[in-house]
Amino acid sequence: MKEEYTSERYQELRARTKDFGLRAIRLWQSLPEQTDAQIIGKQLLRCATSVAANYRAACLAKSDKDLLHKLKTCQEEADESTLWIEYLIEANIIPAQRLESLLDESKQLTAIMTAATITISRRLNNIHH
Repeated sequence: MKEEYTSERYQELRARTKDFGLRAIRLWQSLPEQTDAQIIGKQLLRCATSVAANYRAACLAKSDKDLLHKLKTCQEEADESTLWIEYLIEANIIPAQRLESLLDESKQLTAIMTAATITISRRLNNIHH
């Protein structure tokens, strides 16, 4: 594991992704029993917790190629989380103001993972050129 991925910055993001998953768990626990809420909630639960799991795996990546793959998975799962949160809002299951912070965090995590994948991709391309 490269030292740069064990730094304070990466530990902070590790905690942040875990907190994002915990917030999704708490949201799911509070959802109404109606079928649509439960289905959407379970989808959010799956992908939001996956962001943290895959980020932890990325911190232990064996190579830049492995790191890129794991960070792309984090990016996809964070973006998918945004979709499910938007569905909860737009289907009038949960008021928008209640999900505003979680929605913002999913978008920020997507942006962070996107930037990281771009950086790693450029590094890999420079190695091969």
